[in-house]
Amino acid sequence: MKICSLLPGATEVVAALGATGDLVGITHECDYPPEVRTKPVLVRPTIDADRRLSHEIDREVKAAAAAAAELYALDLPLFARLQPDLIITQDLCHVCAITPTQLQRAVATLPAPPRILSLNPVGLDDVIADVERIGEAIGRTDEARAYAGRLRARVAAVRERAARAARRPRVACLEWLDPLYVGGHWVPEMVAIAGGLDALAAPGAPSRRVEWEEVLAAAPDVLVLMPCSFTIERTLREVDRVTSRPGWASLPAVKADRVFVVDSSGYFSRPSPRLVDGVAVLAALLHPDLFGPLPACATRLGPGPAR
Repeated sequence: MKICSLLPGATEVVAALGATGDLVGITHECDYPPEVRTKPVLVRPTIDADRRLSHEIDREVKAAAAAAAELYALDLPLFARLQPDLIITQDLCHVCAITPTQLQRAVATLPAPPRILSLNPVGLDDVIADVERIGEAIGRTDEARAYAGRLRARVAAVRERAARAARRPRVACLEWLDPLYVGGHWVPEMVAIAGGLDALAAPGAPSRRVEWEEVLAAAPDVLVLMPCSFTIERTLREVDRVTSRPGWASLPAVKADRVFVVDSSGYFSRPSPRLVDGVAVLAALLHPDLFGPLPACATRLGPGPAR
């Protein structure tokens, strides 16, 4: 089977189920596990996000949307040569992947139509269920069921331990720094499982833009900075977009030295099995007495330089 995965999370699942050898095409963001990085890249962004600040990325994305311009380019000649049997894509976020219209145009050029599996998870349960959907599509049903079972067991274990906490802190998860967005979809659910109360978002609801005054009014006990698809290092490059705002020092999370920067790309923004690792990360941030020290994929942003 020749598989084109247009989703980094799906690429992770295909690899986890032992089908890396069947992958013939991926996206520029498919970087895990490391062995997939040698696969042909079919999709690349039209905006160079690495060279732009958050507010510049936001402005260019909105301008592209207004002009009905494409945010990602599909390598059509390579796609035609690969002639995949299965394409794994999504229709949840058009800022994160090629659009269904782009894909339909590309598929129409192939001599035989491939199967298309579209994933649209809005919660953690959906993400784990998609493991089983992918497994069925690639002929790894038994492996997928076993893997999904292990993921569900890990989530249940974190939930059970977090339930022993004496209190549930109020948490704010910022998914973008300029303008400000709070994490939606699976993020509030992850917070709840980890033993917290999301102060600004509801499980399953989309990410949404907020004003700084709303963050101040929420008075979070814990503040987690997780800009979509950013690594810790990338976030720290412009963390002053938040820390320089008026009233920053008055936030309970800042006063208590409980502001954290996490690897969003690996554990929070990507609908992949590693969201389960992200739940464990949040649990350690919220309840270190129950879950141990700060994990390597998170750093504390103290009153001075980040550490």
